[in-house]
Amino acid sequence: MEIVTKKTLMLFAGSAHPELAAEIARELGVSISKSKLSRFASGEIYVRSEDSVRGADVFVVQTHADPVNEAIMEQLIMIDALKRASAKRITAVIPYYGYSRQDKKGLAREPISAKLIADLLTAAGANRVVSVDLHAGQIQGYFDFPFDHLTALPILTRYLREDLGLHGDDIIVVAPDAGRIKTAERLREYLHADLAFLYKRRSRYEANKIDEMAVVGEVQGRPCILVDDMIDTAGTITKGAAALRDHGAGDIYVAATHAVLSGKAVQNLEEAPIREVVVTNTLPIPQDKRFGKLKILSIAPLVASALRAVFEDTSVSEIFGGENQ
Repeated sequence: MEIVTKKTLMLFAGSAHPELAAEIARELGVSISKSKLSRFASGEIYVRSEDSVRGADVFVVQTHADPVNEAIMEQLIMIDALKRASAKRITAVIPYYGYSRQDKKGLAREPISAKLIADLLTAAGANRVVSVDLHAGQIQGYFDFPFDHLTALPILTRYLREDLGLHGDDIIVVAPDAGRIKTAERLREYLHADLAFLYKRRSRYEANKIDEMAVVGEVQGRPCILVDDMIDTAGTITKGAAALRDHGAGDIYVAATHAVLSGKAVQNLEEAPIREVVVTNTLPIPQDKRFGKLKILSIAPLVASALRAVFEDTSVSEIFGGENQ
């Protein structure tokens, strides 16, 4: 007798960004599975799926938003609960991977926190991870199981080309530092634009402080697009925009995947010589951090396409033409 099994896709959402999870669910044509998520009086997290997950292909959507430690712990506990409930495969969907900037030791006696997060996800029971535009691509190597590294560049490119008309060799794509040159080069190719980069020397002892900034490239009178994986305090972006302005650049735009927007980021961006800031919704952006120059694009269709490919055992990289690594 032949036994035929039917695959079941189940989508669970943490509390960090329910709006994005709901968008992903709509794109997939599924409902978010019911679960009880609460806190004990002591602050400890309690999670229980209200539906059977036995034999299911489960996706746990949780971006590592502020408060980041709460978001991470909540996802770990959800994964553990689903593993113990006999889910067949558990994919941790992490649009923004917390601690991704702590991917190596810069000074003696520092932790490698990004690796610790990988170890915790593995220990909790994850079998796969899907994330978007890691700050350091080598984080994929911290895992001994599949890691699907997505990129928001197709979404950003479409908006820059079709809505803002930014394409052609008069446009300059600017990398804010050496680490983003590869990303800037890819965006340059998509837009058929030219390339420049900024040299910055960060303080080794004070976080988010930049000691020096210089422009390498011909930006005089030309529209510039500063591209980065994230905007945190906006120190890099605003100093870069000021440097471009001082070198005679035309209109200055910013394109970034993750809008962390810590501290005085919003004030800094509003006061900077920037025409528009284009980001995605990998992180929730509250109303008090939204401002006139800000344009938010949805990452949900891209993530949903990747999750569908994972579920159907088809190629994720083909969605990006093989350029998502």
